Amino acid sequence: MQQATWRHEAEIATPEAMHDLGVAIGETLKAGDVVMLTGALGAGKTTLTRGIGEGMGVRGQVTSPTFVLARTHPSLRGGPELVHVDAYRLGGPEELDDLDLDFEHAAVVIEWGKGMIDDLPNLLEITLTRQTGAEVETGEEAIEARGILFEGYGERWKEGITW
Repeated sequence: MQQATWRHEAEIATPEAMHDLGVAIGETLKAGDVVMLTGALGAGKTTLTRGIGEGMGVRGQVTSPTFVLARTHPSLRGGPELVHVDAYRLGGPEELDDLDLDFEHAAVVIEWGKGMIDDLPNLLEITLTRQTGAEVETGEEAIEARGILFEGYGERWKEGITW
């Protein structure tokens, strides 16, 4: 894999903050953008993607496409559609290729994409980690904070993103 052109680390305290981060990212995405989400089960990948969908203004509820592999959400405001992929059950890059995804005209978010799309020239990789011991009291229950690592590859992500 190539060297990251931009890198940033942060901590996200709550699921609501993760969703809000997704909205900010979604507002910046355009056709041809590919975002790879990496993280353990329950790390917040789908919560982040829901926010991305909201920020992009797409139709339909963004849910995990675990059993259908990919869902397409058309834009409600003339922007690119969101293609949300869950590559967890795929055996390799050739099976991802068989899905015939529209990388050129859509913004594509791929959960569990590590090893599947690492060679794309412009890629935003977001790694989410559960911060054991970093809990936030919400009044009802403690919520684990999440560490988040952004790595941008290629010219598209050289300046990074702001939120």
